[in-house]
Amino acid sequence: MVANRSRDTKPELALRSILHSRGLRFRVDSSPLNGVRSRADIVFSKAKIAVFVDGCFWHGCPDHFIMPKTNSDYWSTKIGSNTSRDRKVDQTLVDAGWLVMRVWEHEDFISVAARIEAAWNEATR
Repeated sequence: MVANRSRDTKPELALRSILHSRGLRFRVDSSPLNGVRSRADIVFSKAKIAVFVDGCFWHGCPDHFIMPKTNSDYWSTKIGSNTSRDRKVDQTLVDAGWLVMRVWEHEDFISVAARIEAAWNEATR
């Protein structure tokens, strides 16, 4: 698990490149709130938008996640705790007035970038 990157993954880089080309500026791998242990992949501080690019395996994608056959008890607990933590972080940020956007690594990033840009435009009006 040490070899798994926590930031600058290919999906994150692809999405950031599209957002940057649209003129949006953001923080990378940043904690949206003080006291929140989780770090968002992309943060628009003034607009209060936190974007998480979730990997299909690590976050239990309903379309692509396949439970490993070896050590399935461990992986079931691990993926379950990841998704539970995701929901808690989402709720904490929403309660603090943030818009949380979670996208899967397999999504079309052009349409994702359009959704993020629309949310940013709405928040900065």
